[in-house]
Amino acid sequence: MTYPFTTPNTYLQPTLTEIIWQKKHEVAQIQQEMSLASLQRQLAAAPTVRDFISALQQSHYRPCIIAEVKKASLIHGIIKADLDSVAIAKAYERGGATCISVFTDQKFFYGSFENLRTIRYRVGLPLLCKEFILDPCQIYLARAAGADAVLLIAGILSDKELQNFLRVIHYLGMNALIEVHTLAELDRVLKLDDVRLIGINNQSLEDFSVNIDTTEQLLAARRSQLQSLGIIVVSESGLYTPADLSLVAEAGTHAVILGESLVKQEDIQQSVRNLLKPTAIFR
Repeated sequence: MTYPFTTPNTYLQPTLTEIIWQKKHEVAQIQQEMSLASLQRQLAAAPTVRDFISALQQSHYRPCIIAEVKKASLIHGIIKADLDSVAIAKAYERGGATCISVFTDQKFFYGSFENLRTIRYRVGLPLLCKEFILDPCQIYLARAAGADAVLLIAGILSDKELQNFLRVIHYLGMNALIEVHTLAELDRVLKLDDVRLIGINNQSLEDFSVNIDTTEQLLAARRSQLQSLGIIVVSESGLYTPADLSLVAEAGTHAVILGESLVKQEDIQQSVRNLLKPTAIFR
């Protein structure tokens, strides 16, 4: 398989169109190699689902951290060539992260469902499967590998697809983090049934540029509606410091997803602790 980059000097940033084309090709391969019935049979051996939402709700931090196992990014290419996924996941857990996000995309992020499965059996925190979901077969693969929650990206899915995928995810006992980038996408998602988690991604889907004001702007417009519906809000991308976390917490987020900023640190465990210290709350 040819990758879009091997070293920072040879990195070629993919477009969203290229990513979606690749995912459609992967889905076709999965469907050719295994039936939906065979995917469903794998669920019999899947580990018990852990409650992703309860973990966020019961955290002693606001915002709490969903720490990401991430070898590469769409903007910078490879972040850490010698990434030890299990070691990093364990460091996140010791540092106080509430949940862990794991990229399963292979071509653009160097992840895999097998990597998710390995982490699932080595750490006790709930896991979010980060993938470009286009078909239910990917959801079944995520659950079979031990995912407790699955990412759905509103910008690449229709309303009908979002609703159908939500039903599948909830039927399997997992939760869905529906990711939005714009107010229009947020309004689409708020019209769906049984939405529990919404992620506001500060990174544009068009050119992958980052603006953390996105979280503040969307919450300023729809915070009361989100609260009335009991939806947990997660902020993603462009967050690096305790001040960044405080900013999005004041805007109304419950949790943040941090990946690149943590993976680069020499002492990942302590880096998580340093970010969380100012966000502790007393119950």
